Amino acid sequence: MNELVLALGWTGIFAPMALGAVASAIGCSIAGQASIGAMTEVDGGYGRFVGISAFPSTFVIYGIVIMFTLNREVTALNAGGLFGVGLMSGIALLYCGVYQGRACAAAIAASKEKPEIFGLSLAPAAIIEGFGVFAFVFALVVSAGIA
Repeated sequence: MNELVLALGWTGIFAPMALGAVASAIGCSIAGQASIGAMTEVDGGYGRFVGISAFPSTFVIYGIVIMFTLNREVTALNAGGLFGVGLMSGIALLYCGVYQGRACAAAIAASKEKPEIFGLSLAPAAIIEGFGVFAFVFALVVSAGIA
């Protein structure tokens, strides 16, 4: 039983990095596919589409920092906290990455039709980034209280 508890603690340490990487990969893929489609329909401004495609890449960075913050000796006393904080923050990053990719894809689609709304069309993606930052800060603050 003790081995299972310790394994859950180690899972919690590495979950934010793994789920953040999955989030970034999926989000960048969604936005990147929209970017490629948009480039076939317009005559210029390709760089902005590619730039938007990279927005979801931040979630793997947040996950790596959380992983390093949670990294410590795993004991039966702290395994539950490590598992809970790591898994829940990782899931939050995962959702943020996927939905930010979708928001970026929508911004790409809208700005290829009306280039003048390019900046404003990024607002939903920025709001979703804020939710990822909230999860990131929450994990950092809470991890300080785990023995």
